[in-house]
Amino acid sequence: MSGTPNSGLTLPESVQIVGYDTGVAGGLASAGDGRTEGSGLYVADGGTVEFIDASAGTALSYGLGERYCAGTVHDGRHVACDEPEAPYCESHTSVWVCARCTGTCLKDEMDCHESHAMYLAAFAPDIFKVGVTREWRLETRLREQGAKRAAHIRTFPDGRIAREVEAQLAAREDLVDRVRVPAKIAGLHRPVDEEAWVALLDRFDPIETFVFDEAPALTDRPVAETMAAGTVRGWSGRVMVLDRGGSTYAIDARDLVGHELLAEPPERELQSSLGAFG
Repeated sequence: MSGTPNSGLTLPESVQIVGYDTGVAGGLASAGDGRTEGSGLYVADGGTVEFIDASAGTALSYGLGERYCAGTVHDGRHVACDEPEAPYCESHTSVWVCARCTGTCLKDEMDCHESHAMYLAAFAPDIFKVGVTREWRLETRLREQGAKRAAHIRTFPDGRIAREVEAQLAAREDLVDRVRVPAKIAGLHRPVDEEAWVALLDRFDPIETFVFDEAPALTDRPVAETMAAGTVRGWSGRVMVLDRGGSTYAIDARDLVGHELLAEPPERELQSSLGAFG
């Protein structure tokens, strides 16, 4: 397997994957390792949390074992949970109610009293999403999602007003307010429909536009898989792209959370991309 070896972490018989870092927003904020950038996986064993580098060019050679609740990380220490639900059981699932808000606050007391940006995000080839985030983290939010194009179209004094307008726009036929990871993976190898994107922007008079090119350049659609072995091609949002055995695979990092990480990859057949036979 080619590529730069990973962090060199020597695993015990197994550790559990308890989080991931896309290299955008600092990853597992409570891991306590002081890191501010870099793509990779957080693993825990006996309360200790360590980081496995998975930046572009890194060679990973791990297997995946059983999957169960990833527990929680508090003050840099992992608190394990053996409930079978994954990635998190009901007790460790945190729901961000703001993501569901349509202008009627779901919290006991509205607390989004700061400037919010409304944005459009493009995912190849022609999926266009409308979203809202706090203005100061707009670009970070767009990178977290793996958008290929984006535009800041409006600014609001608070989140309630922004969510009301977002809900109205999301009802339009040409916009959505959520894009599932499989849809993002399906378009990783394709460009954005520039004609449709420009036509959409012409109706909004953007404040600022963005072009993101961090995603790995692909000529064929990657195969969706759940694994941790191969040479990392790069990341697009939380999707890690790996090369292995002549094929390219796309892994939703959230699907890794909760799995035991084994020191050796399994010897099993993987679905190959058509490009592997070219």
